[in-house]
Amino acid sequence: MSNIEEDSSPPRIHIQTPPPAPDVTDRENPPPPTEGIAGILKRWKREDLIKRGSLGLRGIALLFSLICFIVMASNKHGDWRDFDKYEEYRYLLAIGILSSLYTGAQVFRQIHELSTGKQLIKPSLATIIDFFGDQIMAYFLISSASSAIPMTNRMREGADNIFTDASSTAISMSIFAFLCLAASALISGYKLSAQSYI
Repeated sequence: MSNIEEDSSPPRIHIQTPPPAPDVTDRENPPPPTEGIAGILKRWKREDLIKRGSLGLRGIALLFSLICFIVMASNKHGDWRDFDKYEEYRYLLAIGILSSLYTGAQVFRQIHELSTGKQLIKPSLATIIDFFGDQIMAYFLISSASSAIPMTNRMREGADNIFTDASSTAISMSIFAFLCLAASALISGYKLSAQSYI
């Protein structure tokens, strides 16, 4: 009878707990915490601020470049007081024209993108063009201003007149345009570093 009693008890089943799932998270680069809709809205607001800031800086650089170009092109007062008799001033004028064309094209592109929501060129290519274009144009502007400053200072020692005043104004506008494009290059650098390559 004791055998029957032992056999009548339900069989014991041993259930083994499954092994823990392997840790697939990268401990060196943990994923950023998800903040849901608030995080998305904050990112959109930051991107919008960056776009508008870049547009504002380029718009101001366009204004300064145009003033530099117009003032230097109209700086003709006869005899030795014509800008085209001096290489430095011709260089300043040429860079003013290039800067006006570059910033004008960039402002047009950005206004088109903000108003229509359509990209004229691929965003990855636009970011690279923005970064290198802003830097190159900023270097051109500061080099043209720095080449014209010594000439203007020498002329002012002899005579301070409307020709030297107009030259100083054009140089100042070139420097202000440089500052705007240098700040825009910083924004473009940030956009380039934050760009996703996937």
